[in-house]
Amino acid sequence: MYEQVSHTLLNDILNRIKPEISDQDLRHFYTRLGANFYAIHSLFERLYGDRDDFAEQAQRLVETMARQYIKRPEQLRQLDLAREKDYNWFLSQEWVGMALYCKGFAGTLTGLQERLHYFQELGINLVHVMPIMRCPEGSSDGGYAISDFRDINPDVGTLEDVQQLAAEMRKRDLLLVLDVVVNHTSNKHYWAQQARAGEQKYLDYYYTFENRNVPDMFEQSMPEVFPETAPGNFTWDEEMGRWVMTVFNDYQWDLNYSNPAVFIEMLNIILFWANQGADILRLDAVAFLWKKIGSTCQNEREAHLILQLLKDCCQVTAPGVVFIAEAIVAPVEMVKYFGEDAVIAKECEIAYNATFMVLLWDAVATKNARLLNQGIKSLPVKLERATWLNYVRCHDDIGLGFDDRDILLCDYEPTSHRRFLIDYFTGKFDNSFARGLPFGQNAKTGDARISGSLASLVGLEHALETGDNQAIADSIKLILLLHGMILSFGGIPLLYYGDEIGTLNDDYYRDDPYKQGDTRWVHRPSIDWDKLERRNTPGTVEYEIFSALKRMIAVRKEIEVFADFNNRELIEVDNPHLFVFGRYHLQKPNEQVLVVANFSNKPQHLNLKELGNWRAQYRPLVDLYRGESPDIFKNNLVVPGFGFYWLCER
Repeated sequence: MYEQVSHTLLNDILNRIKPEISDQDLRHFYTRLGANFYAIHSLFERLYGDRDDFAEQAQRLVETMARQYIKRPEQLRQLDLAREKDYNWFLSQEWVGMALYCKGFAGTLTGLQERLHYFQELGINLVHVMPIMRCPEGSSDGGYAISDFRDINPDVGTLEDVQQLAAEMRKRDLLLVLDVVVNHTSNKHYWAQQARAGEQKYLDYYYTFENRNVPDMFEQSMPEVFPETAPGNFTWDEEMGRWVMTVFNDYQWDLNYSNPAVFIEMLNIILFWANQGADILRLDAVAFLWKKIGSTCQNEREAHLILQLLKDCCQVTAPGVVFIAEAIVAPVEMVKYFGEDAVIAKECEIAYNATFMVLLWDAVATKNARLLNQGIKSLPVKLERATWLNYVRCHDDIGLGFDDRDILLCDYEPTSHRRFLIDYFTGKFDNSFARGLPFGQNAKTGDARISGSLASLVGLEHALETGDNQAIADSIKLILLLHGMILSFGGIPLLYYGDEIGTLNDDYYRDDPYKQGDTRWVHRPSIDWDKLERRNTPGTVEYEIFSALKRMIAVRKEIEVFADFNNRELIEVDNPHLFVFGRYHLQKPNEQVLVVANFSNKPQHLNLKELGNWRAQYRPLVDLYRGESPDIFKNNLVVPGFGFYWLCER
């Protein structure tokens, strides 16, 4: 019966569709719309079905999808068809990414295009260009306070530059990832300006209130994202004479997705960027999309419905485009952003594996893998047609979002363990040479997150200053160990620009009044290309890291079992310093790779009898990364300090 209703509505919509749309060649569009409309209608009705203008809004929704389909370049339409046939294309082990700020990496989009050869040299074939949309001058939350969703920051280029970059990347088989900030706008956005002017249409785009009664109700259950720099979740806007919801910063106004006009506007923007040539769209702050009194206003059921609807609509207009969910939440919540379908991801095909990231950093600080092993056991199994984005560092801070239960199972006390990690990475703990900085300190709870470049956090900055060659060597080993893990764990590894040459903390931000209050800028560098040239000079730090990562990436791409098909098995061993897991081929049982990592600075051993079926007793092993046999003594595998192996049988 319900399907009949949706069918009738679709017929009514198509009968009323405007001639400038219906006169176009819409064959593939109509086929996909018919296949997906039942799901689209079901979701749209659940979110907005109680509105008097539901039929009108549904008409707008379909016409928005159709208009963007008409605008979609033919080359991208052909790419859609190819990816529909090869629907698991993004699960391949051949994808290796890098995230960067365009201005910091290459100055402009044109400069970035001129340096595409650099990615190919390293083996990178997926490039995440972080926000390039127009933002207000001054504070912009690192580009995530958008004042115009369809215009480019003039400091980096033009919309035409984006199109040219995307076209050149396609020629080179490089994927382009762009951000769409879906949760909020800048207070300088046209919608916000119109709301300030009192226009009701745009007041309804945001959460605004004449007095504190409703905001105070929200505040009872909503946590603070930036308690140090932006306490509370509401800001008084003098010009508007109203309180406005500002979950992140006072200049970022949260969008009201209970209004279907907001949903359709943001869908239109997502499809716009798909049509500029983005292969993957990173949807920022998706956990915050739905606000409800009495809740944390995170991970609400309706937020997932919105993402499902966005995905279904994108499947109609631009099915070759996939989504990344930027949801840095607990593991049990994080996995939900793939969707609930037993096989197919119905929300976002890719999600950040923040849990794995922070567990790796715990192993660095403790020099053991106890919490790492325990935390991985608690990581939910992902859907088949979905994958993790695995990373060591990114533009953001390191949040200590462990599950307290896992910490307790490792015989740590949660509060004191987090305090230890904060002290360790900010260099306050004895024998720590980390040079991190606290971020988002909460005076009420004592919590904090950590900023800092990878190289500075693992002690390379201190080692170079003191001229300690052993410490330099150990820091480089740690950098390679961490990358060895994200390259083999299962998912798309995402390097962060500058880490491939050991870029240190950069204190330049302290002289900028708009940045000095945000320690995350310490690890958002401007690349010194003269220094980067040292990657070609043997004996330099840059050479040692770059050349090793280059080889590691090349080897990964040849190892089919590193593709992500839920083909990983954690192996528990007696040595607490070791992290061990197996990767296997679902169709070729004889193809297996054993990953062994040592988080201690001292050599450790592993009794091969502990591996069970993962070790044939008499066949020799070879490390695929180095192309050498590992050291084995009386059936004990010896793993050097801060070393790792990718092992298979000869």
